[in-house]
Amino acid sequence: MSGSAEGFRFRLHQKDLPGKPDIVLKKYKTVVMINGCFWHGHEGCRYFVIPKTRTEWWTEKIGKTQANDRKHLEELVRLGWKVLVVWECELKGDQLLPTLEKLVEDIERR
Repeated sequence: MSGSAEGFRFRLHQKDLPGKPDIVLKKYKTVVMINGCFWHGHEGCRYFVIPKTRTEWWTEKIGKTQANDRKHLEELVRLGWKVLVVWECELKGDQLLPTLEKLVEDIERR
C-alpha cells in the first residue's frame, strides 16, 4: 500500500526490507517503525508492565522481540536507511501532535 500525506510519498509495511517497516519514505531513505510499548518492551513506560502470571515466558518473549528490533535496525542502517522509532505512548492524547511535528522535522532534516 502506498500513499501521500503532508506531501510525503510513502509505502506501508514494505516486505522486502528487514523488519517490514511500518512506513517507508523512499525519497528520504527513511523508515518509521511504530512500536507497541508492551510488545517491544518500552523501558520506563507506564504501558510496559510484565504480567504477574507466566512472568518468565513474557520476559523471554519480549526479550526476543527486542533482539529482533535491534537486528532489523542494524540491517536497515547497514543498507543505508535512516530509522525513526515512534512509541505507542507518543501517539496517545496530547502527545500525538508534538510527536507528529517532531517526526516531520526529523524526516525533513535528514
